[in-house]
Amino acid sequence: MTIKPIYTESDYRATLAEIETLMDAAPGSPDEERLDVLATLVVAYEEQYHPIPHPSPIAALEYYLESRGLTRKALEPFIGSPNRVSEILNRRRRLTLAMIRRLAAGTGISAAVLIQPYELATDELATDVAVPEPATSLRIQSTISG
Repeated sequence: MTIKPIYTESDYRATLAEIETLMDAAPGSPDEERLDVLATLVVAYEEQYHPIPHPSPIAALEYYLESRGLTRKALEPFIGSPNRVSEILNRRRRLTLAMIRRLAAGTGISAAVLIQPYELATDELATDVAVPEPATSLRIQSTISG
């Protein structure tokens, strides 16, 4: 059977099925070479049509801690004080470029993951309370109108 490019989902599924049959190919055999070529084609197709998005920076940090059995304290050398680590992980403050550089160098988490934008948490109390205007703006308005 001739190896051909993967153009459609049908081609993709057929190639995956063939790869499954070749998984036990002997090292150095023609079947292993075929498996290698088919796997390369599948990777190229998946990168184009089924890309896996990066996790959010906070999810990446949480996974880093959890997968190594670490506490938030492990992030202090890269982020700063315990309070600052808490603000970052609770989405109250964004990572700075300096933090991203230190995290990438110290944890091995890709800077491409850490630099992505992410939503900050909203303060529920702030949305329920009206914030009064500063007195100076009231004075300016009364001076203009009167």
